Amino acid sequence: MTSRPRQAEPRPRPRLYLVTPPVADAAAFAAGLDAALGAADVAAVLLRLAEGDERTQVNRVKALAPVIQARNAALLTDGHARLAARAGADGAHLTGIADLVDALETLKPDRIAGAAGLATRHDAMLAAEGGADYVMFGEPGEQRPPFATVIERVAWWQEVFELPCVGYAASADEAQALAESGADFVAVDFVWNDPRGPAAAVADAAARLAAAEPVS
Repeated sequence: MTSRPRQAEPRPRPRLYLVTPPVADAAAFAAGLDAALGAADVAAVLLRLAEGDERTQVNRVKALAPVIQARNAALLTDGHARLAARAGADGAHLTGIADLVDALETLKPDRIAGAAGLATRHDAMLAAEGGADYVMFGEPGEQRPPFATVIERVAWWQEVFELPCVGYAASADEAQALAESGADFVAVDFVWNDPRGPAAAVADAAARLAAAEPVS
């Protein structure tokens, strides 16, 4: 991991990183997912899987992989590094340094290893030094820090480090704020509960990212 050059060019505008709800019925979910992916530029999809045996989990990933990858988005499983490799996913999203380290041998060099659950700046640096392809800040859960802390962490990271960072947004307003703070990718899952439907919500979130002032 290296620091950004002092005179580095501005980073490209941030891209959406779509996070699914826990998926139990992949066939039923596929149409809405495809519509959402077709509504705007989406860089990656983090596939959360409902509980199930390994064969069921693999079949869910295999059912959705063509939908996601046909839209030129990367498919990442939420955990399940070995399953990701078996099912044709592009990588896995790991929570915590221990899970990241355990997964690297399975995922590298051909697949993406993302890192989340990073409580401190030191944890984020350890993940990057350990081989993560990106770090995520502010992911949902009981331990999510105040949004001001997420913004501060993203701004610090983009100023100092070259490794991409993902900021998790719980709303369209948060998505725009993260884009303005320098996130390379903005993770959204609120789109699935939007009364307009996920495609309209994804299009709106993408517009918020496009409207954000670029970080130099």
